Order: sequence, then structure tokens, then C-alpha cells
Amino acid sequence: MKKIAFICLLSGFMSLQAQISKQLTLSGKIIEKVYKQPLEFATITIINAIDQKTITGGITNAEGNFGIEVSPGKYHIKIEYISFKPYILNNITIDADHTLNTIELEEDNEQLAEVTIVSEKTTVEYKLDKKVFNVGKDLIHKGGTISDVLDNVPSVSVDAAGGVSLRGNPSVRILINGKPSVLTANNGLEQIPAENIEKVEVITNPSARYESEGAAGIINIILKKNKRSGFGGSLQLTSGIPANHNANINLNYKTEKINVFANLGYRYANFFGEEKQTQTTLTDDITNSVNLNADTKRNDDHYNIYFGGDYYINDKNTLTASFYHNKLRNTDKTDFIYTYLNTNKETDSILSRKENYEEPQNFNQLEINYVKTFNKKGQKFTTNVQYDFWNDDENEMITQQRILPTEGSLSRIRTRDVESSKDLLILSDFISPLTEKSRLETGLRAEIRRITSDYTAWIDDQIIEGFDNRLDYDERIYGAYMQYGNNRKKFNYLLGVRLEHSDIGINDREALFSNTKKYTDIFPTTHLTYNFTERTNLQLSYSRRINRPRFWQLNPFGGLSDPRDLFAGNPDLNPSYANILELALLKRWTKITLNPSIYHQYHTDFFQFITSPTAQGGFITTPVNLSREKRFGFELATTYNPFKWWRLSGEFNYYTFTQEGTYENINYDTEDTQWSTRVSSRMKFSKGFSIQTNFTYQGKSNSGQRLIKSQYWANFGISKDLFEDKASLTFNVNNIFDSRINKSTITGQNYNLVSSTVRSGRRVTATLTYRFNRKKSDRDRLPD
Repeated sequence: MKKIAFICLLSGFMSLQAQISKQLTLSGKIIEKVYKQPLEFATITIINAIDQKTITGGITNAEGNFGIEVSPGKYHIKIEYISFKPYILNNITIDADHTLNTIELEEDNEQLAEVTIVSEKTTVEYKLDKKVFNVGKDLIHKGGTISDVLDNVPSVSVDAAGGVSLRGNPSVRILINGKPSVLTANNGLEQIPAENIEKVEVITNPSARYESEGAAGIINIILKKNKRSGFGGSLQLTSGIPANHNANINLNYKTEKINVFANLGYRYANFFGEEKQTQTTLTDDITNSVNLNADTKRNDDHYNIYFGGDYYINDKNTLTASFYHNKLRNTDKTDFIYTYLNTNKETDSILSRKENYEEPQNFNQLEINYVKTFNKKGQKFTTNVQYDFWNDDENEMITQQRILPTEGSLSRIRTRDVESSKDLLILSDFISPLTEKSRLETGLRAEIRRITSDYTAWIDDQIIEGFDNRLDYDERIYGAYMQYGNNRKKFNYLLGVRLEHSDIGINDREALFSNTKKYTDIFPTTHLTYNFTERTNLQLSYSRRINRPRFWQLNPFGGLSDPRDLFAGNPDLNPSYANILELALLKRWTKITLNPSIYHQYHTDFFQFITSPTAQGGFITTPVNLSREKRFGFELATTYNPFKWWRLSGEFNYYTFTQEGTYENINYDTEDTQWSTRVSSRMKFSKGFSIQTNFTYQGKSNSGQRLIKSQYWANFGISKDLFEDKASLTFNVNNIFDSRINKSTITGQNYNLVSSTVRSGRRVTATLTYRFNRKKSDRDRLPD
């Protein structure tokens, strides 16, 4: 009997032990109370209700969700988020998997007003599939343009000519609000004020949902829209040295049925640049040299208007319409001095050349968007129609004269290139959950574009032979995609495929460049993610992508600004293809976030710029297709919060590459390495006082004929909130040490070009921002 009782007691004890050791899941969602937006990185602490000891904890993901494994028992649950009131649930008994009701956190106004040091959401957010740069938090770009913003975005760089690269690769696709825009070409990014931008997303290996264009990845620029009920807005005034004067006003009005938004901006800015170049050629054992000195003053005078609205038909249907208009007048004045040297390096003659350049430009964009949600959670249908139309009128007026050894006659050269474009984009997406953890996404896309370039050049009022033509470019791209995603415990996967048909034609009035290219391609994508914990995630991704030649790369007329250093497009340029493989880790601690990744890119028919001598003794640069390029790289991005008031972020990118190819019987095989780094510091103290600095270094690069030397630059910004946070004053200095100088050497058979170019020197600006009809606690939710 005692034995039976002992066995029963032992069995009960073992059952109790098993029950105690069993791990249960506590899950929930955390949002902020006013706008019902999810809070990422909110902290959950599990405390034993008996001895008050902390047992475990976790953080929320991008959707505000969390899941924590705990043993059965009674606990206190504490939820915390910076600048919000803590939320505590006492004596919660957990004896089975338990899901809490959605928890809403309130912003702590007293804390914001009284603490000595405050904190805020990071400027940069690192996620496995993308990096998000929150523009409103950044001080460096105030009073600037999108180009200035991109120059501070992780993994992104902007060169001296305004070209954008991602991880050192210029084959990047730039989108605005998730869609292509003509504004991303022809230096259009310099026409959009930074104040219009909410955030920038950097996607190095996109899924099938995105168009396949852009072998290096995608940069998605998100314009600001109101999220707050009622009326609000902001006024921003900027002045700087050299002249950088602009005014920008944002207005928002939102009710239960409508949301109206508008932005009006004006900018007047001067830029001073200079170029020094030495051209050396060897002909019949005789060395000839020409030294060029050029000074440029560029003036941009433009205004933009952006307005639109959302109409909430009901809780499941929303219609949005918007219109963007930008008018620019670009005026450049450049003085060229050519010094010709004899074989003894002595001055033989000097030529003076002056250019006045004017380019009035008009850009317009109409957009209509429809969104429908369904009773089934997560099911959504969207369709979008966008129409872009723009034109510009490029005018060069050039006078040149020999001034040494004797004064020669004055000759006049005039060019005109009238360009216009019409672009219609239609796309639709449908997302449908199949089960609680799986979903299917499908979509269609069509883009029809025509660009026309009508150019003529005269010398002393006589048309120059070969420079009087009209070029028409027609592009029709049709695409469809499907992707399937599933979540199996800690393992997530997203498998997709995209089909695109391209029909591209180019022809001209003189029947010199008639060419049509049609091709259909399949672009598979794979994203595999393993979540070790809520704070540690690993992703392996693969995609196949394409680079189609842009119009400026095809247009054979590139202007006559410098006849000794011309550019001409290549109408026969073929598309380039890339296969991209990337492995990325995202690890979060309380104060540190690490995001290392390794990547491999294999390009075929990649674009390379080749410089060749002309019969007239000058040089001409044109893009061509070379065989292949292989890149293998490592990138590390990190943020560190040593204190609540101080945030450090940094990135390091290193890659090695090999290029192979032959053009006109000349071999251009190259093998080299390149690296770059950027470090940023942001300090936010009490009473709205902030300081930000960043430093960027780019190592030398050697590709094909071109060697570009290393360069560095630093920026500084300081800001102070005024009038109980209704206004702020920001002062910043870009390129503090005036060190951003692009030095390059182009080497060919029996010739080389050594140049040093400054696009814009040090710039100092001051910006006053005033916010009206908003509460202090809303300071981070309306456009700055």
C-alpha cells in the first residue's frame, strides 16, 4: 500500500515537474495610442510575481508583434518604449499559450518636458530586407535636395556629377513612392527639396514584387503625406553661402472621409565648380600636351508644387489622386582656358572659350491610386495609374578665340537640344493570405514611354554637318509576377518569379540609328529567413536582375561644351544582366544593432565607359558592353546607443571585382578592390538641442581605363527647438574641409587624361522651420 502511495506521489511529482518545465508562448501586439501605429523595438520584461525577479524578456518586430517563451506561473508583465509611459500588467497567470489584447502606449508628455536628456527614434533603421533612412530626423540635409539626402543614406553615394551608386555600383534603380519617375533622370533629383521626403528605403536584393530593373538594387524615395487628423503644416525658410535660398510650405488636412495634402516650394541656388585637366598624346614619337582650366558658375532657379488627396469611400476602399509640377531654369557660365604645350613643355598657344548654357525645364506627373481591402485579414488589392510628361530646351552659346601667340578671329558655336517625354505606367497588385501563415502575391505592370530629342548645332550661323537630327526613343515594358510566402515556426521563405517583355526601339530623322530590340526574360527570386530569436535573424536571398540602357546612354548627341572632351551615347547598347546572392545577419542588443552581410554579383554585358582619341586631336567617351564582371563584397552596418541621448551609426563596405572584355581589339580586363566607410553621430539633449556630424571616406577605384583616387568629406549640423517646440533653427556645414575633389586618370594607347574636378565646394546654410496647429507630443509626426 505504501509502495502504491509512493508511486502515485512520485507520478504526481513528475507530472508537476513536467508541467513546470513546459515552455508556453506569451504573445501580443504593441501600438501607440493616438495613431494606432505599431511600435518596433518596444521592450517586454517578464517578472516573477512572487520574488520580483526578472525571468525573461523580448522586443517587438516591425509590426509591433512579439512572442516570448515562458514556463507556467504567475507574472508581472512590463512594456516600455522610449518617451512613452510604461504599461504594466500585474499577476497574470500563464498556464497555456496566451495572447494578450492589443496594448496601446501613451506618449509621456511630462517626461518629454522635464527630463534632462531625451531620446528619439533612430535616423537609420536596419531590417533584413532593407535599410530605412528617416529623413525628418537628419540635420545635415536641411535646405538641400534629394541628392543631398542620398549622400547621407547608408550604402549609397553620389559622385561629383550627381550619379548615384549603391555599394559602389551605379546600376541602381531609383523609385519615388515605389514607382519609376522621369525625375530620377537628367539630374531631376536635384530639383526635389529634401523637405518633401519622409524616408528613403534601400533594398539591395528585391523580391519579385519589384520591377527587375537595377542590378545593384533599388532605392525607394517616399514623399511625405499627412497621418494626423485635423489641420496642420509647417513653413521652412533657408538661406546659405554660397547663395542657397529657398522657402517650403507643407499643409495637411484630414478628416474621417478625406485627407488633403499640399507642398509648395521655391529655390534659388548658386554652385561654383572648377576643373583642371592635362591631356597628353604620343604621335609619331612626338608628345603633345594640353592643359585645361575651367571655372563654372551654375544657378538653379525653380519652384515645385505637389498636392493631392485621399478619399476614404468606406472602411475598405480608398481612392488617392495627386499632381506634381516642377519648373526649373538652369543657367551655367563656364570659362575655359586651353594652354597648348610643345615637346619642351613650353607654351605654344592659348585658346579662350566661354560658354553660356540655359535650360528651362517643365516636369509634370499625374497619379491615381485605388486600394481595396477585404474581410479576410491581410487581403488587399491595389491599382495605380501614373502619367509623366516633361520637356526641356537645352541651349549652349559658345564663343572661342586664340589669344596667344597672336589674337585670332572670334568664332561662335550655338547648339540647341529640345527634349520631351511622355510616360504612362499602369500596375496592379493583389495580396491574399492562403492560411494563417502563408500568402500569395500576384501583379501586373505595363509601362509605355516615348522620348524625343531634336538637336542642331551651328558654327558662325552655319549648321555643322552631322549635328542636325531628331532622335525618337520608344520603350514598352510589360511584366507579371507571382510569389508565395510561408512561415514555419522560426523559418520563413518567399519564393517568386517575374516575367518581363521588353520592346525598345530607337530611330532618327536621318535614318542613321534605326534599331529595335525585343526580348522576354524570366527573373526568379528567393528569400529564406531563419529567426533564431526575436533579436537574431539570418536571411539568404537570390535574384536575377537587368540593366536596360538609359536614354542618355543611347543618345549620340551629348553637346559641344568641350570639343576636346566629348560624350556620345551608343544607340546599339545592349541590356546587362546580373545574378545576385546575399547572406545577411541582423542582431539586436539593447544598445547595439549589427547588420553584417556578404554578397556576390555576376554581371554579363555590363556597361563600361571607353574614352578614345578623335581625328581632331580631342577625346570622346561612349558607353559599350563588355563581357562580364564579378563582385564579391562584405558590408557591415551598425548602430550604437552608449546613452539615451547619443546615437552612433556606421557602415563599412569592401568588395573585390574582376572585369573582362574587349572593345575594338583592345583588352580591358581589370582586377581590383575598393572600400568605403561612413560614420555618423547624433546627440539630442534637453530643450530640443541636437548636434549631428558625419564623416565619409571612399577608397580609390580602378575600372577599365579609369583610376579614381580616394577622397573624403565631413558634414556638421546643429539644431535648436524654439517656442515650445513650435519652431526649430538648424545650422549646417557640408563639405567642411572643402575636400570633396574628384581626381581621375584615364589611360589609353599612347594617350592619357589627368583631371581634377570640384562640383561644389563648402556650403553653409541656416534653416528656420515653424510648425503650426500641432501639439508638442506630435512633433515627430508632421513634416519637418
